Amino acid sequence: MTDDPDPLAAERLFFAALVAAALEDLDRVLADDFVLIDVMRGDEIAKAALVAVLGSGQLRFAAIEPVESRVRRYPGTAVVTGRTRMSGTFDGAPFAASSRYTHVYVQQEGRWRLVAAQGTQIPPEA
Repeated sequence: MTDDPDPLAAERLFFAALVAAALEDLDRVLADDFVLIDVMRGDEIAKAALVAVLGSGQLRFAAIEPVESRVRRYPGTAVVTGRTRMSGTFDGAPFAASSRYTHVYVQQEGRWRLVAAQGTQIPPEA
């Protein structure tokens, strides 16, 4: 059983930690073997690399707006699918993207921890 029975609380913590570059919160919500598939280029990014790029300021999120989310729960696992709008800078260059995502959380150390994240960019509507 987890201290927080709601995987969406972990989801909110993840997004807030990215925007604030709150590395301790990010470390708390990400599993040690976390892997992100980057929404912009499809690169595989490990936890340490994500924390490093946020900590260095190379990547800054101005906003991540969850537009919708849905949770499916299984014993010890939660799959969150949703949609976001995000903006920020990478290497000083501004970016903005809308995406659909899948996040997989597992119960570890008494809380929900994110083990995998996959994003797919949604092209701007004409």
